[in-house]
Amino acid sequence: MIQPQTFSSSPAKMSSPQRDRTMDTMRRTLYKFLLVAAAVLSLGAVGVQANAATAEDLNAESAQALQALYKTNPAAEAISKKAKAILVFPKILKAGLVFGGSYGEGVLMEGSHVAGYYNSVSASWGWQAGAQSYGYVVFLMNNKALHYLNESKGWEIGVGPTVVVVDEGVGRNLSTSTLKNDAYAFIFDQQGLMVSLSIEGTKISRIKVKH
Repeated sequence: MIQPQTFSSSPAKMSSPQRDRTMDTMRRTLYKFLLVAAAVLSLGAVGVQANAATAEDLNAESAQALQALYKTNPAAEAISKKAKAILVFPKILKAGLVFGGSYGEGVLMEGSHVAGYYNSVSASWGWQAGAQSYGYVVFLMNNKALHYLNESKGWEIGVGPTVVVVDEGVGRNLSTSTLKNDAYAFIFDQQGLMVSLSIEGTKISRIKVKH
């Protein structure tokens, strides 16, 4: 018969190496908890600030961001004339400390009118610190992409319609005759197109905003 064994976790009965390992484990666990808490607090602040936007604010900010993009990127304006609809997120706030994420709100334009309001949410893990702000625009080129956005319970970029992120290099070789993908995205800040950011994994969901 195998006799049951008992183990004591009391620090007083542990050897010195065991106590050291236990304390190290506790410190690492506490450190990870503090990192997660910091990220949650950062994202909470981001969400509160972004949620303060009204429909009027989002309409004005999105129109301004779109016109600024067109002025600096003729390819974007050319694509817009072929697009079925345009998602505009004028300001995304990204913050984190190892664990982080981003949040922003924007509009869906169909022709010259606003067809709905959406938020953009992402989470990330890895070495990162601080916060930054940027915007992005997604041109939906066909009914497939627009239908997916309308029918899905949140569109996760990278799943469903194909989205090509346009940087300066891609933009130089892009013309209306070569548009074969479902959607094209431009990520930008105050200095112009950004090449170090990706929106893959970002979830876009319909929301209600104050009018």
